[in-house]
Amino acid sequence: MALTLVPGFMLDRELWTDVAPALQRIGPLTHADPARATTIAEMARDTLDAAPARFALIGFSMGGYVAREMARIAPERVSRLVLIATSSRSDSELQERRRAVALGANPAVFRGVSRRSIAQSLAPEHEGDSALISRIHDMSLRLGGETFRRQAMFRREGDLDQLASIRCPTLVVAGDRDRLRSVEESVEMAQAIPGARLEILPTGHMIPLEAPDLLARLLVDFLIEAA
Repeated sequence: MALTLVPGFMLDRELWTDVAPALQRIGPLTHADPARATTIAEMARDTLDAAPARFALIGFSMGGYVAREMARIAPERVSRLVLIATSSRSDSELQERRRAVALGANPAVFRGVSRRSIAQSLAPEHEGDSALISRIHDMSLRLGGETFRRQAMFRREGDLDQLASIRCPTLVVAGDRDRLRSVEESVEMAQAIPGARLEILPTGHMIPLEAPDLLARLLVDFLIEAA
């Protein structure tokens, strides 16, 4: 079973490093390119162009919006869908602030996503983990100022009313200590997608990095079960 992985805002394939060994036992991995697109829809089309003919699709945070757009564009190609720490609501105040900052920022002097905002994305017990914060910060540095500007300008359109069209087996994963996306947002997604399964893990927003072992077991069980 081929799998396609879509990261979140200013994150790259390093996001999946800790869960990749378990997923690779299921099948080959394809990673979305986070550095080129200028819209959610464009990133969805680019990722479809690079993906196998049929695949299981895993989207994290912003990548959840991309993944759902992919499932709408090519439903016959997406065999299973996993939505992690994401939402079906339109842009939050955080995204609007990012957009305002990006408009006035000089990409040439970009120094990465702030460590303070990264700490806020983690569960309270992890916000002092300097190694984890550096790992996330390094991803944003690799992607750079131009990608920050492009991704900050992405508009996340609410799509709750379109979720009933998703027909493949779907898993929604939330963190009960997520300070960026609420459990309620995951509940409403799971309730709107026919037959979707909801799992809540004891972690913050950065589930693949904060709770990789729990997430890996959950993903493997779901993907094999749905096969």
